[in-house]
Amino acid sequence: MKILFASLRSIAAAAIVVAIVAQFMSTASGTEINPLNFFGYFTIQGNIIAAVAFALSAIFIFGKRAQPRWLSYLRALATVIMAIVGIVYNTLLADAGLDGAFNVPWSNDILHIWIPIYAVADWVLFGDRIKLPFARLWVMLIYPVIWLVVILIRGASDGWVPYPFLDPASGYDSVAVYSLIISAITILFGYGAYAVTRIKILKT
Repeated sequence: MKILFASLRSIAAAAIVVAIVAQFMSTASGTEINPLNFFGYFTIQGNIIAAVAFALSAIFIFGKRAQPRWLSYLRALATVIMAIVGIVYNTLLADAGLDGAFNVPWSNDILHIWIPIYAVADWVLFGDRIKLPFARLWVMLIYPVIWLVVILIRGASDGWVPYPFLDPASGYDSVAVYSLIISAITILFGYGAYAVTRIKILKT
């Protein structure tokens, strides 16, 4: 069973890398690309975090070593981020255009649909993670809060924002509301991810 977990995570990590590279190359071929903008998207960063979490987990499993405690937190974060990416994109941003940032259909589907689905399924079904204490639920907020702060600073300084609802031009009150919503959703999903660690369906 462990080899199955590791193999699927390796495939998922490779799929993310291929999808991001393909999107980057496509974007760069059509216009001058600013790497800070391209890698500023929550989707891109979230998928990179997921790829790292999947790859590290696979390495530990293939190496027949116990997965460290911090890796369970990283995998939980990846699950939460991917769930948010999948839901937010497919409900709010699928028709937003995003300035052509995601114009490779199959890559877009991998990053916004298939990896989010796999990440959640992996976390729920595969029981090779430790029981995470609710007292450390705040850990799930570290990355999203840092990302929001950086985006808001960029929006106020150079005017670039990855998503329309975080544009300061729409009013800081609106941006503040969306930021609070993102934080609340992160905590809610994080709670669900932590709760799942108390259940093991497919054990190693």
